[in-house]
Amino acid sequence: MNVAIIGASGYTGLELIKILINHPKFDITYIANSTGNENVQDLHPCLKNVLNVDVQKADAKEVSKVADLAFLALPHKTSMFFAKELLDLNVKVVDLSADYRLELEAYEKHYCPHEDKEHLNGAVYGLPEYYKESIKNTNLVANPGCYPTASLLALLPFIDYIESGSQIFIDAKSGVSGAGKKLSEVSHFANLNENIHAYNPFKHRHMPEIEEKVKLLKEKEFQINFVPHLIPVTRGMLVSVFATLKEDIDVQKVLEESYQNSKFIRIRENVVDIKSTAGTNFCDIFVAKNGKALFVNSSIDNLLRGASSQAVVNANLMCGFEEDEGIPKIAYVP
Repeated sequence: MNVAIIGASGYTGLELIKILINHPKFDITYIANSTGNENVQDLHPCLKNVLNVDVQKADAKEVSKVADLAFLALPHKTSMFFAKELLDLNVKVVDLSADYRLELEAYEKHYCPHEDKEHLNGAVYGLPEYYKESIKNTNLVANPGCYPTASLLALLPFIDYIESGSQIFIDAKSGVSGAGKKLSEVSHFANLNENIHAYNPFKHRHMPEIEEKVKLLKEKEFQINFVPHLIPVTRGMLVSVFATLKEDIDVQKVLEESYQNSKFIRIRENVVDIKSTAGTNFCDIFVAKNGKALFVNSSIDNLLRGASSQAVVNANLMCGFEEDEGIPKIAYVP
């Protein structure tokens, strides 16, 4: 099946190329960014002697001539315009932006006015462990953010056992690649090296994404207190969830039963680390309790499970392939 990558300049665009080059069922037939007029080897020098493809200036009509599915690695607001046009041209879309992740009211409260309400209603949230059957039957997948992916996979198995009315706290730490390629003061080497800091505590846009999916999937409402941190590593994400249980349960059994049929969840006997999932689509999860105090620890590669490899898993499901076709499983260790 022929696929396009629109928004190839960034880290997630590069990761998509790296995965799809070796994918047994997908062929890259179109690569684009906002400017075009260069070869992908110049855009990403690491692809020298690996892939020789001209980068186009993104054009939905041209995509529809050569591709059956498009990955959109574009900023929010920009993405919805391309997605709308592609869907009207019968091209399947996996959108890595936030444009289709939230219901309309929440999206417009935290982002901007939505310009594609028609397709928003039909978008499926791309967390395969919880939406697999819906993903198989849609033409538009909203790929989750990295923080919500790691947080929801850790939290959701325990929602039914958490004390009603109690608060949930999520401490999340991400490698600097999650901030994208654009340089900012917080991601400047001199400020980040040998340093760590929280940002947007209780105000990050991914917090309402986590709250909304908990409500939709479990029909329960909790106040999610989400605090992200930037750490001085290139890639990786470590999430710690803290909550209060309403009863004594076997937390290990709950976790194992929740993910017994999940190919990309690895339940760990010890606390998790980011090195063991870097370069893979796995989410590693550890759980412990102290009386009614619950601790769930998860780890993902923020660029892969938190973006590009999860996007390809979703594309696999949309196109009738096995979900693990061509998906990276070997960690960057040591």
